Amino acid sequence: MEKRNFFDGLYDDFFGVENRRLEKQNEKLRKELGIEKMKPAPEIVVKKDEKFIDEKEVKDVKEDRDKKMEEWFSRIDNLYITDQSKNLLKKIIEYMRKYNEQIEKNYISFNMQIISNNQENIETILDVLEQAMIMFNYCLTKDYSEVSMYRVKSDEALEELYEDRYGLIFITDLKGYDINDSSFKDKFDHTFTELVKSYDKTMTILGANKKEELDNFFVNTPKLRSDYFDFIVEGINPDVQDVYNEVLEIASKSVELTDDMKVKLLDYIGFTYPKTELSFPEYRKSLCKDIAFNKEIPTYEREKTLDEIFAELNELVGLQKVKKVLNELVDLMDLQNKAKDDLKIKSVNLHMVFLGNPGTGKTTVARIVAEILYNLKYIKQNKLIEVSSKDLVGEYVGQTAPKTMSVIEKAMGGLLFIDEAYTLASGSGSSSNSYNEEAIATLIQAMENYRDRLVVIFAGYTKEMQAFLNSNSGIVSRIGYTLEFDDYTTDELIEIFNGMMKKSGFSVSKEAVEKLREVIEEYRDTENFGNARFVRNVYEKTIIKHASNTKNKTSKKALKTISAEDISTDELIKM
Repeated sequence: MEKRNFFDGLYDDFFGVENRRLEKQNEKLRKELGIEKMKPAPEIVVKKDEKFIDEKEVKDVKEDRDKKMEEWFSRIDNLYITDQSKNLLKKIIEYMRKYNEQIEKNYISFNMQIISNNQENIETILDVLEQAMIMFNYCLTKDYSEVSMYRVKSDEALEELYEDRYGLIFITDLKGYDINDSSFKDKFDHTFTELVKSYDKTMTILGANKKEELDNFFVNTPKLRSDYFDFIVEGINPDVQDVYNEVLEIASKSVELTDDMKVKLLDYIGFTYPKTELSFPEYRKSLCKDIAFNKEIPTYEREKTLDEIFAELNELVGLQKVKKVLNELVDLMDLQNKAKDDLKIKSVNLHMVFLGNPGTGKTTVARIVAEILYNLKYIKQNKLIEVSSKDLVGEYVGQTAPKTMSVIEKAMGGLLFIDEAYTLASGSGSSSNSYNEEAIATLIQAMENYRDRLVVIFAGYTKEMQAFLNSNSGIVSRIGYTLEFDDYTTDELIEIFNGMMKKSGFSVSKEAVEKLREVIEEYRDTENFGNARFVRNVYEKTIIKHASNTKNKTSKKALKTISAEDISTDELIKM
């Protein structure tokens, strides 16, 4: 196999304008140490029994080094740190190699700051740097020490730490540096600066979860940061897709995850991970433990503020008419609450009708309405009970009223959402229709008697629902609001699809978007077209097909990019 010069010439311009400053520092250090010249780096070619190692052995050594560096660079590429930080670490390692080979003449103390709450990130960085220092003889010893600032915030302890001649010193818990005695603090700062300056063959790394910790540490010693800790490695949070891939890999070892569970897992992570205060490793460990124990994907729910609820509403694609009505409703309720008895405002009738075709967001908005009413204390529980006519209508005489009342009692204190409510419309000539009438009569009575404890929403296709309402004046008289849900345009459906993919950590190629547009245009006039429900189906099938298409790929870009070949049209609509 042809040998690659993998690292030749890489980062030759490292540090650029920094060289002049570094030369001045080295010149100052040479004068302080009373030497004419900095100690040269050890040579790669060494003597053995007074004879030089042969060229093949030298070649093997270099090849081993290149392989090791390729391994280190791969580990760095997989870290959750900024791209700039990745390049910095690679440049540092490359500089160590060049200094070892006497290509670079100036010795640089790579003291740095690491800002990350991801312990796995930090451990990998320290391990890679330590291995590089050992291989390239870059520091005095191969020893490594991790120590808390709580233990070294005294002159004596700090001096002992450096006198032990560690090659790499990692100092954590910088908040332990909070010293009230200003005179002692000045002395400590001076000692620390002198130690970092004097022990040039020791790499000192300061670690913090947040940038603020480092800012507080350097607040009285800005020169220490600019002169000796100007290298910064900054962590980032993995995106939803990264989290999903790692959790999926671990969870699959203890639980057999179905396709539905995988989609549910992706949704759960997309909803909970951006809001968690846990570090990524802590979040991953907690979630995997939960899945392993319960053998299912957990659910997540918490009370939201009104602003958060409306932010969620406004993020929904389209639905401008619906958003306008709900904003006006909340304004009216807010006025009523503030005015109390000062204004004679009629009590708000909150029973509603939702009109629209399948997949136009009726159920999603019903959940948001439940959250709004709960937040405003118009219902006592943040719950939505979703039923259809079969859950209300009995099969035998005397069974319907108790069955309907059972559903009503279950929804009491919350919101009852009756989907495809038009199927309750009664005709003539069959006993089942009398059962439907009994269910409607029971609902009408409950809507009147429990209007302070129950909100009912009837939902269904526009045309059929109009016929249903026209056939029953009792329901119409008890409806306060009618919301119309228009069909989504093709562009809106594409926006919904892109939003689903973005939330899951994917990007969608332009070719995939055009393929999706063709699919939507092909299916949208079919009888069973489901708007956003259709797009959701495409989304789930696309993820599954993408997983198959990328099973032999390792590139993160390929894993996270949805291509035209991934857009699945298999069994999108069952006729």
